[in-house]
Amino acid sequence: MAETTAHAEKLEFKTELKQLLHIITHSLYSHREIFLRELISNASDAINKIKFDSLAHEDVLEDNKDWKIKIIPDREKGTLTVSDNGIGLSRDAAVDQLGTIAKSGTRAFLEQLRTQNVANRPDLIGQFGVGFYSAFMVADRVTVVSRPAGDPKQGVRWESEGQGEFTVETVEKPGRGTEVILHLKDDAKEFLDEWRLRELVKKFSNFIEHPVVMDIEKASPVASAPGEEGKKEVVEETLNAREAIWLRQKREVKPEEYAEFYKQIAGDTEEPARVLHYGVEGAQEYKVLLFLPGHRPFEMDWGETKVGPRLYVQRVLIMDHCEELLPPYLRFVKGVVDSSDLPLNVSRELLQQNPLLEKMRDEIVRSVLKELAAMKDDEHDKYVSFYRALGDVLKEGVGRDWNNREQLADLLLFESMKTEAGKYTTLAQYVEAMRAEQKEIFYLIGETREQIEHSPYLEVFRSRGQDVLLLTDTIDEFMVSGLREYKGKHLKPVDRGDLDEDRDTSKSKEEGERFKGLLDYLKSKLDEVSEVRLSKRLKESAACLVAPQWGMTAHMERLMQRMGRAELAAGSKRALEINPEHPAVVAMRDLHEKKADDARLEAYARLLYDQAVLAEGSKVKDPSAFARRINELLARDAKEE
Repeated sequence: MAETTAHAEKLEFKTELKQLLHIITHSLYSHREIFLRELISNASDAINKIKFDSLAHEDVLEDNKDWKIKIIPDREKGTLTVSDNGIGLSRDAAVDQLGTIAKSGTRAFLEQLRTQNVANRPDLIGQFGVGFYSAFMVADRVTVVSRPAGDPKQGVRWESEGQGEFTVETVEKPGRGTEVILHLKDDAKEFLDEWRLRELVKKFSNFIEHPVVMDIEKASPVASAPGEEGKKEVVEETLNAREAIWLRQKREVKPEEYAEFYKQIAGDTEEPARVLHYGVEGAQEYKVLLFLPGHRPFEMDWGETKVGPRLYVQRVLIMDHCEELLPPYLRFVKGVVDSSDLPLNVSRELLQQNPLLEKMRDEIVRSVLKELAAMKDDEHDKYVSFYRALGDVLKEGVGRDWNNREQLADLLLFESMKTEAGKYTTLAQYVEAMRAEQKEIFYLIGETREQIEHSPYLEVFRSRGQDVLLLTDTIDEFMVSGLREYKGKHLKPVDRGDLDEDRDTSKSKEEGERFKGLLDYLKSKLDEVSEVRLSKRLKESAACLVAPQWGMTAHMERLMQRMGRAELAAGSKRALEINPEHPAVVAMRDLHEKKADDARLEAYARLLYDQAVLAEGSKVKDPSAFARRINELLARDAKEE
């Protein structure tokens, strides 16, 4: 207990601090519970400072080396105290550090704050050192009792209600260090509850290197006398884990320790698929501990997925999810990044945008992609399992992350015409297997493999012995539009644009002349198509629909409709291609040559178009009419028999 040895002096805060206190108290912090984090962080800094000073002046320790930060809730007085045995403050230091903010540019900065609303306010930089004042969010009065090493009678008591004034007086304080006593507001008494304090320490300060302790009343394990079995005793308990696993050397951490930590931060019950643990030194210094999951996190399908690892600065939790450190397509990555020198805003809730942060992000993303590549090469079966669960998320990066597009492309797995169902190939393997004359990577997008592997679009490729990638993820339409090419080979959809094929030119010209009448007739009867032409891609089927080179495919149209954006596909038409060697098409041509006004031709034309619609995976507009035409054809055929 400090004793007063001199009169109290009443002083005014500097004008800038008055304004800043108002901002902090009323609108700066989005969660006022972080006041405890700020006070514990300050206490930890105070201990670190005296430990450093003791290297040159050991006498400052005063035989007080039991480093700890103590939290003392007092429900009767309504106070919460955070004390430390750190470097302490002299009277002059208390006036200077707690009564002013002696930093250049403060006045102009506050003027800028006053002219902007809360949402648009610029970041307050950590160099202003005002985390202490967050205490006024929960306290209507704050008392600081402190002293540095030296004379116990040269302690100081600083007190303020956070308005315009503070008092300072010299007191006697037996031990070196600082006590910050918060006289809590009525609506902040929750911070006297043991469980609440435990929760906040574990959340924000669990890995502070110094013990954060609190006196806990517990039942005595051994009765000192008969009848005292239920007697209580007070035990000083350490609330924080202290040891940050990411600060240890990788070789010192056991696999089960990694697994336990991952389960804790990810809320998972299974072990991670891969662990990334390393440190970066040099111009920037930070530690990284990240985990790749072995399965799709539950939250990705049933909740709002938070992006980014936990961000610590010198073991203090700053953000639960730092979106600036990982892009959305890596939102399945969990873990921790601990920086030694990252600039922060005053509330430590938002990061100052700066080149250092961007460099960290670039390096971390490269490391994650490199780890995924290593898993693909070294543990292929595990990677396949991972990819089946999260490959669609990884594909998002192809169109969004230009700098890492090639690395992402190498991570992609594809089913193809030449792979068994459930087996995969890569773009690199596809290109390696291509024949010299093939210049493009062919692909087809659809709903399921079963649907698209029987598609008429694949017939010519099957006859040539060429492979086609079969894509069935919703994201694939956007992925291929972002990728465009791989190793100099353009990606080409087989259901869009013209198809080059070595066809006898004289035969093609002759076919064109023989079918011209039928082609013109079909075009006149089918307003839904942009043109009707002879097909180079059909070998077995009678007809198919083909989108223009840069047009919207049928699959993309269906996707837009499911997304409620059908208007984006309105007005798009595809070409109808017919197979000049198919018996049905030849029969239609012959009938048209004999009797161009035969009523059956229009019904046949509609049937030809409808079966092309079904073949592309779409629905016919009038199923009843389609069924009626089929039935009429069956009846006519049976009657002729």
